Amino acid sequence: MDTTIAGITRYLSQDVDALNVASQNIANLRTPGYRAQKLTPDFGNALAASQVRLDMGNGALEQTGRPLDVALRGAGFFTVDVGGDTLLMRAGQLGIDSQGQLVDPAGHPVLGQGGPITLGPAARIHADGSVVEDGRVIDRLRIVDVEQPERLQDLGSGLYAYAGPVQDWSGTLRTGALEQSNVDPGNEMVRLMEITRHAQSLQHAMEAYDQVLQAGINHIGENS
Repeated sequence: MDTTIAGITRYLSQDVDALNVASQNIANLRTPGYRAQKLTPDFGNALAASQVRLDMGNGALEQTGRPLDVALRGAGFFTVDVGGDTLLMRAGQLGIDSQGQLVDPAGHPVLGQGGPITLGPAARIHADGSVVEDGRVIDRLRIVDVEQPERLQDLGSGLYAYAGPVQDWSGTLRTGALEQSNVDPGNEMVRLMEITRHAQSLQHAMEAYDQVLQAGINHIGENS
């Protein structure tokens, strides 16, 4: 392939990736606990100019007053059981299912230090992560901090897979509140416009280069 066309194609592919990331972020502006995605340079891979990483900054807090709503501040994730796999999440809109288990909005059991937590309707979650009912600590939420956040994999629906090492959680917990998405809508809209304009300029460059090549071919044909 012509090196000029190959270069333009590579940059267009990067723009498509960036567009997908920006679109994903904008689509999740109102998703509680959503971690914004960012493209960062991948200097260790000559074939890919960037890789997707998660923004680990806090999202804004919404006070709800509901006793089972909790929001993490600082690094850390709640843990949930999804089909036997332990996944991570930041969304803290918890509830109780028909079996009396503490669950996330999708009905997945939220894990404590001893596994899924069974509790009654009068249970409350305290700021230290303990689940308390009638003055008795039933369990404590299992909250983990990841040592290698670049290995987090966004599975959608606010869930993340992680196969790396974890460390003790050192953040804080706010009760009666929910953490919102940490996406900055203004930055994302500006980024979206920049990507679109860059892609359009590359498209125009490819069209101009194609016209130059075609003119050259025609000129050769006339002189042959």
